[in-house]
Amino acid sequence: MSGAETGPRIDTVLIANRGEIALRVARTCRELGLRVVAVHSTEDDGAAVVDFADETVRIGPAPAKRSYLNAAAILQAALQTGADAIHPGYGFLSEDPDFAEACAAEGIVFIGPSARVLATLGDKTSARAAMSVAGLPLLPGSLEPVPDAQAAADLADSIGYPVIVKAAAGGGGRGMRVAADRAGLPAAFAEARASALALFGSADVYLERFLADARHVEVQILCDGHGNGVHLGERDCTVQRRHQKLIEETPSPSLPRSTAAEMCAAAVRGALSVGYQGVGTFEFLVDGAGRYWFMEVNPRIQVEHPVTEMTTGIDLVREQILVAAGAALGFTQADVAARGTAVECRINAEDPERGFAPTPGLVSDLRLPGGPFTRVDTYAAPGSKVSASYDSLLAKVVVWAPDRTQALARMRRALAEVRVTGPGMRTTAGFLADVLAHPAFVAAEHTTALVDRITAADAG
Repeated sequence: MSGAETGPRIDTVLIANRGEIALRVARTCRELGLRVVAVHSTEDDGAAVVDFADETVRIGPAPAKRSYLNAAAILQAALQTGADAIHPGYGFLSEDPDFAEACAAEGIVFIGPSARVLATLGDKTSARAAMSVAGLPLLPGSLEPVPDAQAAADLADSIGYPVIVKAAAGGGGRGMRVAADRAGLPAAFAEARASALALFGSADVYLERFLADARHVEVQILCDGHGNGVHLGERDCTVQRRHQKLIEETPSPSLPRSTAAEMCAAAVRGALSVGYQGVGTFEFLVDGAGRYWFMEVNPRIQVEHPVTEMTTGIDLVREQILVAAGAALGFTQADVAARGTAVECRINAEDPERGFAPTPGLVSDLRLPGGPFTRVDTYAAPGSKVSASYDSLLAKVVVWAPDRTQALARMRRALAEVRVTGPGMRTTAGFLADVLAHPAFVAAEHTTALVDRITAADAG
């Protein structure tokens, strides 16, 4: 497959990931007539994508650092299998500029933004600085890493409490600590630095004013290598636990359409200002007054991309691959028409009654929902292993309906159909059904504090 006349030819795609996203990417590759190479750890020898792929390569033992984060092993697998391109999925190496640069050095297409763009956006302080130049509204905070606790205190005094300390190299909602006042800042600063170093290999952190009761809204963008960019609407991912998203929906149910349009246009403007190529997500917070504030860019496919696909009819992975092959976008902003409402629930192998502790193990029986306008992305089947070595995401249940009321009813029905059994195994399906039924969620009056309030009430 080739894109524009000057673009690279892609015939074989190596998928440098695992779980549901690896299988989802492989399916689109097959539809495009591309050969699929799956890499896997010893822990994933019997994974669904391994059975699906045309060729497989075992790249290392279970620990991610020795397998899915082992860039040298993945590149070697690409070279030995003749892969023209690598799709990194999400997580692992998907935002690593060094890996993208190494792919380019070997003549392998990295299906994502360039190493330069990843470096700019991967560091949250440089991303904030770049988006400030592009005119996106930023919460008060630092545009550079904060060097020490005293500097943090001085900055916090100037911007006002509460503040949040974030890892500059972070992502995925990890490496964050909130300080409600000056007394709590030293501990939050020290803990955030230690967490940042452990998770991302860099202790650099920055500060932002913290919005305790906000909505989290993100914009899906798509850009080619010819200067064209579009958005595919926004997603509301306000339902979170410890900054980890649990439920996503589109369109955002409480955002005025004029504000949504302005936010989406700002995201495209920001993407084009840095020479973005591929799919990506611009993340914003919306405060109680309806003002939106840029947070960060996730320069990759998102876990929640299916809700956008359900309302627009656009296969985002297909577009990723075509753009990476040099093609210009085959449509303009005027051609993007979102219809109805889509909702996604992440079904994790976790026990809500034990503080959402992971429940890995073998799946004895698995029954997932079906029916009209219901999509399930999963790697699991009876006999599958839910590994303690990786993320606990088991499946994503996605529904579509003409409006939000019908979509929520459809999701409640779908969650009631979920049956996962295995020794000691529990899932979050029942908890998510409780969230969907909460009056604040039904009325679209919820904020990022909703899940904490539900769990606190349950504990009480």
